[in-house]
Amino acid sequence: MDLRYTNRRDHQLNGQRLFLGLMTGTSLDGIDAALVDFSSTPPRLIAAQGTPLSDDLRGQLLALQSPQPNELHLAQLAANAHSDACADAIHALLAQAGYAACDIEAIGNHGQTIRHRPECGYTLQIGNHARLAEKTGISVVGDFRSRDVAAGGQGAPLVPAFHQALFASPEQRRALVNIGGIANISLLIPHQATCGFDTGPGNVLMDLWVSQHQGLRYDKDGAWAATGHVLPDLLAQFLQVPYFALKAPKSTGRDLFHQDWLNTQLANRNDAPADVQATLCALSARSIADTLRDQQIDTLYVCGGGAHNQRLMRMLALELPQTKTTTTEALGVAPDWMETYAFAWLAKCCIDRKPANLPEVTGAEGQRILGAIWPA
Repeated sequence: MDLRYTNRRDHQLNGQRLFLGLMTGTSLDGIDAALVDFSSTPPRLIAAQGTPLSDDLRGQLLALQSPQPNELHLAQLAANAHSDACADAIHALLAQAGYAACDIEAIGNHGQTIRHRPECGYTLQIGNHARLAEKTGISVVGDFRSRDVAAGGQGAPLVPAFHQALFASPEQRRALVNIGGIANISLLIPHQATCGFDTGPGNVLMDLWVSQHQGLRYDKDGAWAATGHVLPDLLAQFLQVPYFALKAPKSTGRDLFHQDWLNTQLANRNDAPADVQATLCALSARSIADTLRDQQIDTLYVCGGGAHNQRLMRMLALELPQTKTTTTEALGVAPDWMETYAFAWLAKCCIDRKPANLPEVTGAEGQRILGAIWPA
């Protein structure tokens, strides 16, 4: 008999409501896992850790970002491998924190986005949730975005609802920006409806360029970008992309900002690679800052991998001299774990049958309960 499925503890009686959040983002740099206790106000982040993706799995997931032969079969194999890696990450985190599977109500598993086409009525995050439930003995909540898309929304970003619930201030005009592969922003302004959307590329284009020219997964601290010079004409060209002029609600991903897009933008140019990297960094900073210039934001809190890019953080501060720019560490959540924390919260909302989207953010016809449940 598998003891994972017997004598499950009563989560309500022992005073804790524990949920796990799992996230692999557009940057494909690893699996982030967070363990959160929602029995207190504010909730308590108990433990978190990141696990690098193997080169093989990362290669499989990257290949699926573009159409290819036999991709249905390859996507299912990648989903299985992704779920196995997630299960390993969960076991490691629980061992680190001193908890067992029977202590956890559910896992919020974002899955890996391989297509995001809300204009066509779908978004696809692969991950074998049934396999993950089987391997961990914990109920899994997944497929968070599809219900919002079915209701006419973008299905993204989903984190503004979480940011509003935990970090809105009655006095301060705040903005939170998650800079992963794609950057998304939440505007938390007193007495106004929360606004949020994808601003455009975060790290994705910088990662592609540094991989092509330096053989690295990412530009650590923005050190390579710091050796180059921003090319004003190239930056202006990048900013002519129609996406940046669209009004919210809007969302984007690798379906738009990918290697072929970058190659097309750079065709017939002969710029120094470091200058291109500096300009890509400036594009991320400018496209974020442009959404904030008229908002009189007191503090901009940055999370995601971009919070570690010192060059990008300096550019943001220069773009927004009247706004204090810092990381979400100031809110009590390390930048690496904010989005993973959000998916633990989204799992709890689903289990509690509470809506977790913001129609004013995604454009959905109304509030919806997000996610589907695979019971342990």
